[in-house]
Formats: sequence, C-alpha cells, structure tokens
Amino acid sequence: MEALLSASSLRKTFGDFVAVKHVDLEVFPGECLALLGPNGAGKTTTVEMLEGLQTPDAGSIRIFGSELASHRRHILEEVGVMLQDTQLYKKLSVRETVSLFASFFKKAIDVGEAIKMVQLEDKTDQRLEALSGGQKQRAYLACALVNAPRLLFLDEPTTGLDPQARRMIWSLLEQHKKKDRGILLTTHYMDEAEQLADRIAVIDHGEIIARGTPQSLIEEHCGQQMLGFRFTRQLSEQELASLNQELSWFNHTFSSNDEYEASIDDPLAAIEQLQAAASRLSIKLDKVNMRRSTLEDVFLKLTGRSIRDA
Repeated sequence: MEALLSASSLRKTFGDFVAVKHVDLEVFPGECLALLGPNGAGKTTTVEMLEGLQTPDAGSIRIFGSELASHRRHILEEVGVMLQDTQLYKKLSVRETVSLFASFFKKAIDVGEAIKMVQLEDKTDQRLEALSGGQKQRAYLACALVNAPRLLFLDEPTTGLDPQARRMIWSLLEQHKKKDRGILLTTHYMDEAEQLADRIAVIDHGEIIARGTPQSLIEEHCGQQMLGFRFTRQLSEQELASLNQELSWFNHTFSSNDEYEASIDDPLAAIEQLQAAASRLSIKLDKVNMRRSTLEDVFLKLTGRSIRDA
C-alpha cells in the first residue's frame, strides 16, 4: 500500500540550532499517526514542513506520491489542516467562515454538511466571537474537513472541549479513517493518542526516538504494570542508596513529591522485595498500588518528563 505521506531524512536548522535532524515519517490510508514530543523537541517544525508552511533544509516530502516542493498547489487541494492557534476573523458567522474555506478548493462538500459533522447546526448563524472556546475548535475542524481531505493534519484538535464533545470528535475521526484517509495528529492528551492512533512516533531533540503501535510501545518500554508506592517520611540519601543497592529495579523509578513509580514485569514479587528491604532499613511504607501502564508512562520514560509538563 502506497503511503499518503512519506517524509525522508528531514532536516531544519535555525542559525546554529538544529531543530529537526533526519526525521522519517509515513502515514498510510486508513490510519492515524500521532506525533508526540515535548515543547522544543522539533514536533511543530516537523509538522509545519509536512504542511508546506516551512521548507526543509534537506530531505524530501512526498504526499499522494508527488513531491510537495514541486506539486504544492495540487497536493493542498486534498489536504486539511487544523492548527492549534487558529486565528480567524471573528465577525463572520460559522456558515460564512466554513463557506470561505470551501471557496478555497475546487471540490468541497456541502457547507451545511460540514457544520453538521461537528454538531454546530444550532450555531450556524452565530459569529465566531460569540462561540465558546470548544465551539470555536469545532468550527475550525469543520473548515479542515470541508474539502473531504485525503490527508488531515490535526494539531491539538480537542483542546478546550468537554468530554462529550471530545468523544464526538473521536468518533468523527474514526469514520474519516474508514474512508481510506490518513490523519497526522499531535496531542497532549495521552488517552486521545491511545484512542485514535494506529501508530505513534515520539520525537525529542529533533529526532524520532521511538515508534510503534500504542500497545507495542507500552510493552517495550514499560511492561504491562506500574508499581506505585510512598513511604511515611522522606528518605535520606543513604537510605535511597541502600534501596538502590538492594533492589535492582529501584534506580529506574520515577519520583515526584515523595511518590515513586516503576514499570515492573512481576509487581507481586517486587512488592515483596520492597517490603522486605524497607523492613531491614526500618522504613515504613505508607501505600502501595498497581495500575496498567499507559502511553503517559512511555513518554515519561523516554523524555524524562510528563506530557502535561512538555
């Protein structure tokens, strides 16, 4: 199956700063690729090159089998883009705004149908300035979908939406994929990435550092279970060093506000080891719990910080 989007060896510098180096990405028909990364990792620059907003210093971008650099106008006829910081003229109504975007394309779906897809029928004649933040997001999504794009770029598409509206958008995007269309998604919501993404690429320091399905990344980097625990008091450096020496997995834990978490293959055995080591050091455990590993854990392990702090 030929990729809708194929980027090879992308590189972009700003002065002496290398923002993106040797990035390869593909998006196939009927799939969503989520590009995840901390702020400053090169994610935005990569996406802007793929969208044609920036020119790479090196590498190639092929969309629908053609080079973006030489067939940009033709390619963009079948591409939809929803930017995170979309700024449109707020005096236009929802209908006028979507109609304006429809006029940019040779082929566009019915404006009313686009508005209905994002469930804004009751706001059709309201100006954008009168809409809530979440309603504006849905109006912007309608603009991105009005040309029935074969390839859709979504940058934080559900920011500001309530849970019900987010699930509505998820359902809409799942239907979009079923028509053999592709989606490249950036998001800070890990549940959104797990729900929508068929594959994930994690970018940091301008390079792709991991890629795979959500489940394969979780299994490879975190295992199936996370062990969480807390002590009744803050431990001294000597006590932490002793735990590191006694427990082979302890130096791989993440700690925040005296809470510890570690990815564990055999959590029950690890709990027994932790309790025995704590007892020998006269340290008391305050709580112990287990939970399923998530993409948030993968991101934390790979980049050293939570996606919410990125």
